Amino acid sequence: MNEAGPHRPRIASVPDNVCRPLWSVMIPAYHCASYLRATLQSVLAQDPGSDRMQIEVVDDCSTWDDPEAVVKEIGQDRVGFYRQPENVGVARNFATCLQRARGKLVHLLHGDDHVLPGFYRKLGEAFEARSEVGAAFCRHLFIDQDGKCLSVSDLEQPVSGILENQLVRLAAEQRIMTPSIAVRREVYERLGGFDYRLICSEDWEMWVRIAAHYPVWYEVEPLAAYRMHMNSNTGRHLRTGEDMRYTRLAIDMFESYLPKEIAASTCRRARQTYALAALQTAGAMLEARDWQAMAVQMREALGFSRSSRVLRQALKLLIRAAPKIAGVSGT
Repeated sequence: MNEAGPHRPRIASVPDNVCRPLWSVMIPAYHCASYLRATLQSVLAQDPGSDRMQIEVVDDCSTWDDPEAVVKEIGQDRVGFYRQPENVGVARNFATCLQRARGKLVHLLHGDDHVLPGFYRKLGEAFEARSEVGAAFCRHLFIDQDGKCLSVSDLEQPVSGILENQLVRLAAEQRIMTPSIAVRREVYERLGGFDYRLICSEDWEMWVRIAAHYPVWYEVEPLAAYRMHMNSNTGRHLRTGEDMRYTRLAIDMFESYLPKEIAASTCRRARQTYALAALQTAGAMLEARDWQAMAVQMREALGFSRSSRVLRQALKLLIRAAPKIAGVSGT
């Protein structure tokens, strides 16, 4: 069964005559050459050799910087490089990564993120131990633009293993950052690639889609780092509210993946969670005196949910905002 369709690229199987390593580390890049050096170094420090790992940067036609120069400097002949002839966007660049991947296990590692020692060994052991597992992810760090650790993702369960109650957990909130997860290539071959309709939250929809069909392994040790900065895919869309609009679309899409008895309650919970997240972002935009971004995020929050909790938080934000806006309009 292949679930690719008009909005999901079909990922063709690797031809029989192609030599296949265990891992394909595919690094989608776009205007992130300043971070790419650390990304490549983190992978190469765990490199088991070309017969066991394919490493390739797939650049989405960057114009501000030169990722190929970084690949030549750090990767030399060990790291492949492919440049899109034109900018195709995140989901289509991911599709190119998946099509070019030859390994049995695929790790999509953003060009501004990195892995910590033991990532490939630990997740590789999980796939080897449990053949039914479709994907494996680990706890991760959130880092800032300078690489400083801001926080560590919540602990999902006390021990490593198959994630308990995985479909509800993963649908209720985005818990997996892309650098922290690896997926069997045959899973993408069956389910298709990332949905082209999503400019943001394309990863969340993909992980829920996988969880609806396969067991997912969770590793308790933090082994990946997700960088938060305004030039990231999510950061670029924050001021316009597109980050939240596409999050809402992702929830609408994957509600049908869930069993009917839990679908409505799980997605209602997800919508409230991201309504509150949008209000939190709106508050940050208020402190930055970015009134337009604040208003956009408030509008998106109410588009998610109008529960009593969301309405109370929105009212509190408006009360905070009133004197500041009045002060500006009165000057």
